[in-house]
Order: sequence, then C-alpha cells, then structure tokens
Amino acid sequence: MPLVRKIGLALGVFLFTICGAMSARADTIQIVGNATGSQATATVECTFNAQTNTFTFTITNTSPFDARITGIGFDLAAADFSGNNSSGLNGFSGANVAGFTFSDAALGSVPQFNDAVLDFGFLTGSNFNGGSPNDGLDNTAPNNSLTFTVSGSAFAGLSEEEICNAIFVRFQQVGANGELSDVGRPGAIPEPATMLLLGTGLAGIAGTVRRRRRAGTK
Repeated sequence: MPLVRKIGLALGVFLFTICGAMSARADTIQIVGNATGSQATATVECTFNAQTNTFTFTITNTSPFDARITGIGFDLAAADFSGNNSSGLNGFSGANVAGFTFSDAALGSVPQFNDAVLDFGFLTGSNFNGGSPNDGLDNTAPNNSLTFTVSGSAFAGLSEEEICNAIFVRFQQVGANGELSDVGRPGAIPEPATMLLLGTGLAGIAGTVRRRRRAGTK
C-alpha cells in the first residue's frame, strides 16, 4: 500500500477517534463561594444532549470545612448570565434527588449576584435563599456527590457550556455555629484536552512523514 494512502487512513482513524472523544466529553467547572473568608467550593461536571434537550450534572462538595450545599439553581434567561433579567424560563422537568426537591416555579432571586432570577433548581427548603443544612450535600467523601437530570424545550439553542455556567450554588452552615451562608458561581471552563491531543497527534504524523522522506533520499 502506498505510503500516502497509509498515512491518509491512519489520519482518518485518528480524527474519528478524537471526534468521538470530543463529542462524549463533559464540561467540568469549579464553584467558589464569594461571601466568606473561608470560601466554600464545589466542582460540577455537565453533559447535555441537544437532541433530547436533556441536561445532566454531577456536583461534588469539595469545601475544606463544613459547608453544605442546600440549593442549586440555574439562570438561563440572561444573555450574559449576570442576573439582569426580570423573569425566568419555565417548562423544565426533573426528579427529586436525595433530599433535594426539583422546582420549576419561582425559586426566588439571588441577591449576591444582581438579584438573578432562577429558572429551575433543586432545593432543600421553600426557595433558593432558605434551605435545610440537615438535608444538604456535605463535604464528607464518599457521599459528597450527587447527580441530577433536567429536561426542557427551553434548552434549545443553548450550548452545554452556557447551561453549565448558568449555575448558582448555595452553601450553608459555613460558620462555626452554622450562622452564615454563601453563594458560589463557576469559573471558566478549561480548554478541552482533546484539542491538545489532536495537535500533538498531527505533529507526530508530520514528523513520521519527514523522517520517511529523508530515509528515502539516502
């Protein structure tokens, strides 16, 4: 088989493998609380199926102290996700998970972030601003992670990254006596590692071609 054809087949298989990995990957974001000196933290791994408008996320409480997650909400309506919208989106459905109750109704605003109006969420109390630390997600492994699934036609047109970055997380019991609360927002989603692998793989193939050409000229 000619060398050029072999390289073409290898490159095709390589690109197919990389594209498959990229479509299956999940976005992972970091959550950091903003209201306390000892910041509460969490990680969120998100996947979104655009064909079924189904969004799944796993949240892990990584706080270095007893800061329990008691509310998780999403504000999708604001184009810049800063909370500058007057009403929320509706029509979402989700299941209750381990002490958290799904709500598509009025969840309340988030004063710490421009009074963001939440579209849907998972609560341990009557609204996002009032929760139950006894029912929240604590920071003790191996039971410090939960997975939630939400579906809704209002997801249409949004990317996985946009939905994931629209999250708000409320922590409670962060003071010595549980008297304080904190709200966290995500940082930037890192660049996919698969893009680095793709560049490295192409560079390796190009190097192989050059070496074989040099060997053929000697």
